[in-house]
Amino acid sequence: MKATLTQIRSYERSVQLLLLNQFTINLGFYMLMPYLAAHLSGTLGLTGWLVGLVLGVRNFSQQGMFLVGGTLADRFGYKPLIVAGCVLRTLGFAALGLVDSVPALLAASAATGFAGALFNPAVRAYLAADAGERRVEAFALFNVFYQAGILLGPLVGMLLTGFDFRITCLVSAAVFAMLSVVQIRALPARRADRAAGMDAGERESVLTQWRGILRNRAFLLFATAMIGSYILSFQVYLALPLEVRRLGGDGEFGTAAVALLFAASGLSTIFGQSRVTAWCKARWEPGQALAWGLLVMGLAFVPLLAATAVPAPGEGIGRWLLAAVPPTLAALLLALGTMIAYPFEMDMIVRLSGDRLVATHYGLYNTICGVGITLGNLLTGAALDAAQAAGMSALPWLSLLALGLGCAGSLYGLHRSGRLTRTLSEPEPAVA
Repeated sequence: MKATLTQIRSYERSVQLLLLNQFTINLGFYMLMPYLAAHLSGTLGLTGWLVGLVLGVRNFSQQGMFLVGGTLADRFGYKPLIVAGCVLRTLGFAALGLVDSVPALLAASAATGFAGALFNPAVRAYLAADAGERRVEAFALFNVFYQAGILLGPLVGMLLTGFDFRITCLVSAAVFAMLSVVQIRALPARRADRAAGMDAGERESVLTQWRGILRNRAFLLFATAMIGSYILSFQVYLALPLEVRRLGGDGEFGTAAVALLFAASGLSTIFGQSRVTAWCKARWEPGQALAWGLLVMGLAFVPLLAATAVPAPGEGIGRWLLAAVPPTLAALLLALGTMIAYPFEMDMIVRLSGDRLVATHYGLYNTICGVGITLGNLLTGAALDAAQAAGMSALPWLSLLALGLGCAGSLYGLHRSGRLTRTLSEPEPAVA
């Protein structure tokens, strides 16, 4: 941890602020969102489909608008979009705690989602610009702060929600309000270098920029291959808790075992990310690191696959171990795979963009991966249901293992073909 703090201090002030910014964003977000569904269905008495609608609007307004947020960041600068996103989320989270009509809840939910679409691409593009040649190490630190916010947020939210969910909403809104003020006062203005040098009349139209990005085949192939990493890592929140509950029950043991999953994933990243990144950078090229990261994420489901060959004890410590150990090992391996891949993934987007319209590339990348996560989770849920109905408990883990192997192979193929080292200034050969 001392080495990590030394590394943080070696960056300029803007990078340090962006790291703190991401921790605070995740702290405020995760202290509220895990408890929103219970508030909507319990306190407000909404039906299940309305709860799903409110949550779905938030997700759609974020994933569907990432490209717009990234484009605006490249046009108007990174700082205005970061501040605007935080201000909008302040208003949205406060409204979620104060309103009770469905139209108002939908508007507040949409606002919180669109806020994320505004600041997420801008933060990453800003960090990439100011970290310069040390982008990989900066994004490794970024993941440490990211995971720390995810780990601490639900704990704070649990304490606040124990009093009243409205208090949680107002505290979360206050966190974003404070963050907005800090960024207005302390975060230097920053624009994309090429965009800053253009007069308004020299700018390309938005559609021209988007068409140019969509012609970047290497970037699109990379984004498609990386969808698997997000589907696999999301299983810490979907398939692994369900497996723990299936074997360990919904009582105190099941709750503790699920908490162990999250703690293992978050703490291993906080304490291991910088060392893992340094080790990988010294030995592998970026494309190789990405392929290895996806391979490890796929292999994370081998302990669960092996556990299906063991007859489940009826009760006692044997069943508890079977419910807790394989999912925890899977969570640790997923965290390791993410630690390997994530810094190189964020750096690769800048490389493939040719250092041009970086925020727009991040926006499109997030949209592609967001759509992939939605479809992947639907298929994973279907596999879990089919496995339970047919008595084929190995089916979901085989499917996820195959996904990891397939994506790792795709990334290695892109690396071997040279596509992950080509930039926009090096056009691809024409295809008949």
